[in-house]
Amino acid sequence: MTSALTLPNGSQLASSWAEAPSGSQPLPHDLDHLLALRVPGLIATRRHLHSHPELSGEEFETAALIARELTLAGLHPRLLPKGNGVICDVDGRPDGPVVALRADIDALPLTDVKDVPYRSTVDGVCHACGHDVHTAVLLGVGMLLAQLADAGQLDGRVRLIFQPAEEILPCGSLEVIEAGGLEDVVQIFALHCDPNQPVGRVGLRVGPITAAADNVTVKLTGPGGHTARPHLTVDLVDALGRLVTEVPALVNRRVPANSGLLLVFGHASAGTRYNVIPSEACAAGTLRVMDRDTWERAPEIVAQVVRDVIAPTGATVDLEYLRGRPPVSNDARAIGVLTAATAAALGPEGIAETPQSMGGEDFSWYLEHVPGALARLGVGRAGGPAMDLHRASFDVDERAIPVGVRVMVQTALRALAAAVR
Repeated sequence: MTSALTLPNGSQLASSWAEAPSGSQPLPHDLDHLLALRVPGLIATRRHLHSHPELSGEEFETAALIARELTLAGLHPRLLPKGNGVICDVDGRPDGPVVALRADIDALPLTDVKDVPYRSTVDGVCHACGHDVHTAVLLGVGMLLAQLADAGQLDGRVRLIFQPAEEILPCGSLEVIEAGGLEDVVQIFALHCDPNQPVGRVGLRVGPITAAADNVTVKLTGPGGHTARPHLTVDLVDALGRLVTEVPALVNRRVPANSGLLLVFGHASAGTRYNVIPSEACAAGTLRVMDRDTWERAPEIVAQVVRDVIAPTGATVDLEYLRGRPPVSNDARAIGVLTAATAAALGPEGIAETPQSMGGEDFSWYLEHVPGALARLGVGRAGGPAMDLHRASFDVDERAIPVGVRVMVQTALRALAAAVR
């Protein structure tokens, strides 16, 4: 087997972290040696994806590349109905359990500002959330597990899910579920890049690890008019100002303080002329909340507060509250599997506690159907500037790729073994 992509000669990343870290356990069936051989190709794949990102719902070339790489590994991938995602089973013992591993594959509508050879070649599109890393890791896992399956050393079936549209609504995870992606699955696992953790560490947490995340859009309308006579019309700029400043604070007063609710508007617009009161205005943002019960009540609360704040202005309100995703809540047994797998893959020092994030993740929809867990893969670049997800300058330490492969292979093997008992 050879990768369809190759890393340029002389890259120090080709061998860094390819060998098992000190204190770790070797992978079975000489997979450590195979992983070392595969690291250059996996890094090259990640760089190719980074250079050729595709927006949510448009991941057709990405899915085709994934399918080709899996086919080269001797596997039999199938495309999702729209053709922009991939599901592939690594078939081991036919009467064994099914464990799923998921990677998201879409990019963000940002312009890449990094000065690197693999900078995005697509204007206004960038892998600023690490989904290219997630994809490369899961491809590596598939290659290694295929070897185990061929040797008769896989205790069941491992389903590789390369999911589109994680960054938009409706969520791509719902497409996967509708396409039968969770059929017969007993547990599901995923990694997400974490620039706040160094390479070689994996953040773990029982219970909620992300927040719920919904989209809120408020459109205001009025007659419009002259700025010299606001008393004869509805001043939508004033109404918009009240909306974006007063509503978030008042919503917080309607919920328990420990619910962690955060309503932030990221877009506001009204008018085009300095002396014209506009007839339309709009604000859009996200509502994030850590508490599941509060998330259930949030649409009603937001609608009431918006009406109360805007009513005195006379503006007409059109509120669109789009349900996004509940919090990812990690199953305790699944975290036990991940903890043991991380210790085996990286040594005990690779395990790190991680807080609940205000970020949203549609992996949560899988966990509405089967138990599982999401872990945070350290990708922090030592000595480099502080990075955050969803920044146009976001990049990773690529040594995290073989680390992620090692952790996910160990996770799959331990999950299958636990399910067999």
